[in-house]
Amino acid sequence: MPDQEAGRAGTTSAPGRTHEPTPADGGAGDQPDAAPPEPSADEKRLAELDDRWRRTAAELDNLRKRSALEAAQHRADERARVLNRWLPVIDNLELALEHADADADAVVAGVRAIRDQALALVAELGYPRFDDRGATFDPRLHEAVGTVATSDEKPGTVVQVLRSRYGDEGQVLRPAAVIVATEPR
Repeated sequence: MPDQEAGRAGTTSAPGRTHEPTPADGGAGDQPDAAPPEPSADEKRLAELDDRWRRTAAELDNLRKRSALEAAQHRADERARVLNRWLPVIDNLELALEHADADADAVVAGVRAIRDQALALVAELGYPRFDDRGATFDPRLHEAVGTVATSDEKPGTVVQVLRSRYGDEGQVLRPAAVIVATEPR
């Protein structure tokens, strides 16, 4: 029985020598069914915050992509709406070209009517045309392309409009190209 008692305390590898069981031997040191240690409250909170952050970042990325698609669709819809409003102007220009052989006065009257139709459409879209002759020069509304020395007009007054302005003071589509009066020398 001494061998059995030796077997309880350890295994015999050689006569008179014993060794303790190791995990490799399948002894008490091996715990395959042991659960990993429970995470602390701080670790749980950190994991929760990390998850929330990742979800929020993903939602933000999805929102950015969806907004970009919606903006592109809105721009395409707006372009189509504006161009659709221009089609009658183009139709009338083609009609005027078909009658180019007719009476010159009638063709000129037709072209003027088409120009008026186009100007009305531009005004409807929020950019009315302005004739700034006689107005005081304003760099927000005018682009000075030249000056003329004159005693007939107050210095800084627009004396000639070379290209009309479209849009009001709040929203200028294109500034007027003007010649401005200066003091005579």
